Amino acid sequence: MNAQEIYQWLTGGAANGSCDGFDAHIIAAIVALGLVEAQAEKKPIVEAVGLSGGSLATLMRETFPHAATMFNRLAEDALANVPEDEACLRDLLWRHATDSSELQNRLAQMIARRSMRPNHLWQDLGLRSRRELSWLMSRHFEPLASRNSQDMKWKKFLYRAICRDEGYRLCSVPVCSDCDDFEVCFGDESGESLLARSKREVETRVH
Repeated sequence: MNAQEIYQWLTGGAANGSCDGFDAHIIAAIVALGLVEAQAEKKPIVEAVGLSGGSLATLMRETFPHAATMFNRLAEDALANVPEDEACLRDLLWRHATDSSELQNRLAQMIARRSMRPNHLWQDLGLRSRRELSWLMSRHFEPLASRNSQDMKWKKFLYRAICRDEGYRLCSVPVCSDCDDFEVCFGDESGESLLARSKREVETRVH
């Protein structure tokens, strides 16, 4: 199955899970994309999504009960050492979680891991648009999201927030409007959803 088909299979049974539709969509998108990447890159799914096997199995059992059997076998899989920058991002997100719920803890871990990928963050989370990422941040990491009042690119904003928390300074200019590289932080973040791309690439190979 391609990522879009996995996503549709997961969300097809989401009505019986503990999450509402939006959160189920977020989790399904991350996991679907992670499964396809893990297969293509010959690595465990836990390394693609940033959760230990036990945590991933629990999340899937709670969110998509119909898929629990598939993920229960991962319960003993350990997550390799987390790089320092990813650990910092995990901590930043968790400290600014809206409700400090277990779901938000897991989302912090998954977002941090997916931030290590090379595309726009919304793409590497499997989302449809940057707007969905903004909704996700506002819902689950509201204290942090409220600091992005200038609508900076999320990956840039998160790493800048880490540096400021650690006492570093990324930029020499006092305000963003004075910067010659304004587009680097605030430019267009349009593009194709990676779920849609996965489906299109499969269809192209078939035809």
